[in-house]
Amino acid sequence: MAGTTVTDDGLVEAAFTRAVAGQGEDPEPMLPYIRKTMGESKITVFRALFPGDECRAQQVNSAFEKACTELIAEGRCAPLPGAAEAIAMLRDRGLKTVFTTGFSRTTQRAVLDALGWDDLVDLALCPADAGRGRPYPDLVFTALTRLGLDDVRSVAAAGDTSADMLTARRAGARIAAGVLTGAHDEAALRRAGATHVLASVAELPALVADH
Repeated sequence: MAGTTVTDDGLVEAAFTRAVAGQGEDPEPMLPYIRKTMGESKITVFRALFPGDECRAQQVNSAFEKACTELIAEGRCAPLPGAAEAIAMLRDRGLKTVFTTGFSRTTQRAVLDALGWDDLVDLALCPADAGRGRPYPDLVFTALTRLGLDDVRSVAAAGDTSADMLTARRAGARIAAGVLTGAHDEAALRRAGATHVLASVAELPALVADH
């Protein structure tokens, strides 16, 4: 969501910095890893940053969720231009649409509430819904199951991170479209297996229509 359909104006980094500093840690040495793993399940990222210390990882995760909610309430959340319209176009064509995220359900809910997007898509999934988050393929498979669909080759996935692309390709999606409105650049998206690179998700309906 963040960086793909929602503006990525440093929300994740700001929330992480606030959360880690509040736990008495120096966030600066950890920020390169945070940037590298954008899009992945946040608790998984924190477990990697605090190996062998599940209690610490959970504490930081809770603090991160709280910081995200605070920042969203402060206005650090807005739709990317054309995102809602693109989703509406896809639904008008009879396609099912799904939000997936590396955020927790609590943070995802805060984003949807802030934007008034409860009814924008058919389904919204977070890592807890699938068992594993990105870069595993589970979110795609869970979306298919929940929506009663049976062919992953009919899936078009869009995202702004390498983890998004890895998830889509590992699941077998027909389209893994990287968008240049978020965390990773074209080279990183293509290295992770992007089949297409778009300026923004607003271009997704035209791409899907061609395939």
